[in-house]
Order: sequence, then structure tokens, then C-alpha cells
Amino acid sequence: MRRVMKARGWYGARRAGAGALTAGVALGVAQLTAAATGPASAPVTAVGQAAINLTPVPVKDFAIAHFGSNDKQALVAGIVVLLAAFAALIGVLAVRRLAYGLAGLAVFAAIGAAAAVGLPGAGGPDVVPTLAGVAIAAPALAVLARAVRADLPGLRAADSQPGVSPQTGSPVDSPGRPDRRRLLIAGAAAAGLAAAAGGLGDALLGRFSVAASRAGVRLPAPAVRAPAVPAGTGLRIPGLTPFFTPNASFYRVDTDLVLPQIPPQTWTLRVDGMVARPLQISFADLLAMPLTEADITLVCVSNQVGGPYAGNARWLGAPLAALLRRAGIRAGADQVLSTAADGMTISTPVTAILDGPGAHGPCALLAVGMNGQPLPVEHGFPARMVVPGLYGYTSATKWVTG
Repeated sequence: MRRVMKARGWYGARRAGAGALTAGVALGVAQLTAAATGPASAPVTAVGQAAINLTPVPVKDFAIAHFGSNDKQALVAGIVVLLAAFAALIGVLAVRRLAYGLAGLAVFAAIGAAAAVGLPGAGGPDVVPTLAGVAIAAPALAVLARAVRADLPGLRAADSQPGVSPQTGSPVDSPGRPDRRRLLIAGAAAAGLAAAAGGLGDALLGRFSVAASRAGVRLPAPAVRAPAVPAGTGLRIPGLTPFFTPNASFYRVDTDLVLPQIPPQTWTLRVDGMVARPLQISFADLLAMPLTEADITLVCVSNQVGGPYAGNARWLGAPLAALLRRAGIRAGADQVLSTAADGMTISTPVTAILDGPGAHGPCALLAVGMNGQPLPVEHGFPARMVVPGLYGYTSATKWVTG
């Protein structure tokens, strides 16, 4: 009896394994296809981003407070765990009846496609990775399910000693051995396809990176320099952070699983709405403006006293007040609604920009530089807003486009 239970448990593991391998094929092929449509269209990323966008603000604040900068990794890990459980169920259903397993794949496709097309700026091509992954995974599931099902006779021999006939007691060849080989071959092929497609997809997705474009940016000298930091500002107290937070250590709080990759050559900023003269500014136009250097501290609203979500940097950018006055703000406009490339929108009081510290302190900037370097991608390259005196969620739009 113990041998029978062990055999049945092993058989259940093989059914779940068939589903897991099928999911691996689907995700690997989808990752490879996303190399043509963009990293945000990969199913896990699309579903994760959709989950972030649909999550209520208090839940997001809870995630930031408890997971910190690892909140996105925690989300992806949770999605992978749920996907693994669903994949195992698909495998169990497919071995029982293939149509049930294919129906499970259809559900997977529907969720991935709906998440992909629901993202800001998404279109028809963004569903292609999910559909391509499922299209290849369906025949893989059929092959794996048949291989597992064909191995069922091995269970019937489990009541006897391996290699011994239960009727005559005479030695016989194990009836499951040829089919076991078939299962191993099918499993190895599926695993190889998943790994090869996923690995190649990851490599090809590197072409979306703007690291090379960012490295080619040469920041102009500021027309207005920040005052020199007084001697003694660095207190040299063990554990105290430096006056300027290094770019690599500067806190990051946003809602993006995949960072927007915006080539500066194609970036534009639109200024419209309640203005007399709508503007459209290129990155070259922005660099040609008289730029201001300012030391501004950013703090996340989720930060606690002594918490990690605060940082001070020397920013370089165009004064936002001058830009808005150039557009000619109409009477009655009281908010600047900024839009990011990732779909984020933030509303900032006009008075915080026009009537900010100005001559008595740093002014609001459309920043292009951070601590003497072009903005890091994770901090808004090519351009972002920085408004002193406000929490980031009401002022510090990264990857700003409007």
C-alpha cells in the first residue's frame, strides 16, 4: 500500500510538472516575442503592472512601508507563486482531459492579453507575446499530457515488486520503462525550449535600453550656479548620511516594474491646457535654455522620521516658472497637471511653482541633471519635475512628457 501511495504521489507530481513546463514554454516564448513589441508586453510584467495600477493607494502605502524598495520584487514573486499553482492545476486537468487544460491556457491568455492592452499607451501588438506564448504552449501541453498519461500503467504494477509479475511472480520487464523515457524526452524538450526562448528574449530586450543614449548626453554649464556648500556641512558623524545623496543610493518610489526607456532624441514636452501659447519642447531645446543649478531635498510621503525615503541632490534644469510664464497661464488655472511616459499623473499647485522660494532659495525645475550627471533612468531620464517644499507624490513627476 505504501508503494502504491508513493507511486500515486509521484504520478501527481508529474501531472503538476507537465503544467509547470507548459507555463515555462509559454513565458519563454512570450519573453522572446516581447523583444519585438517591448518589455512591458511580457505577460508577467503586464499582469504585475496592471495589478499595481489597480491597487488602492492604502495598499500601495502598506507595500512600501513593509517591503521598501523591494516592493516590486515582492509583487513579482507573488505573481510567480500564483502562476506556478495555476500551471500545476492546468497540468492536472490536461492529463485528466486535454480540453480542460487547454481551457486553463485560454484563461491564462485572456488575463495576460487584458493586462497588456490595459496599460497606458498600449495597443494591439502588446497582446502578441501572450498569444504567441499560449500558441506554442498548447501543443507542448498536449505532448506532455499524453506522455504522463501513457506512464499510467506503471501505477498498476506498483502493487508488486518492481520487475515482478503480480500474477505469476516471474521476472518481467517494467511496463512503464519505455513510456518513462518518452516522458523524460518530452519534459527535457519543453524545458530546453523554455530556457532557450526566455534567455534569448532577455538578451534581445537589452536593445530597448537607453543607457547608450544617456551616456552620450553632455550637460551644459548652468547659467545660474548653486551656492557653494558651507564648510562644516558634512558633520562626519558615524551613521549620518552625507549632505548630497549619491545617485546610486537615492531612494526610488514609483509604480514601474519596467523602467520607461525614452531616447532623448525622441522626447518632447507638451505644455497646453489653460495657456495662451501652447508649447512643445524637444530635449535639444531644453538643453539650450538657460539652466539653473539648485540643491533640493525630496521626501516621499511614506517616509518616517529617520526613514530611507529622503534624499538631497544638486539638480540641473530649466526653471518651471519661466516655462509656464512663457506659455502664458490663463486666469483661473490653479493646478499644473503633469503626465509621465508611464501614465502617472501628478497635480501640483501653480502657486508652488510660480511663487516658490525663488531668490530666497531653490526654485522648481524641469530637471535634466542630478549630482553632475544626466538623470539616471530610474530617476526620470531624460527629464523630470523637482519642486522644493512638496512631497514627491504632488510634485516630482519622473519621465515627464506633458
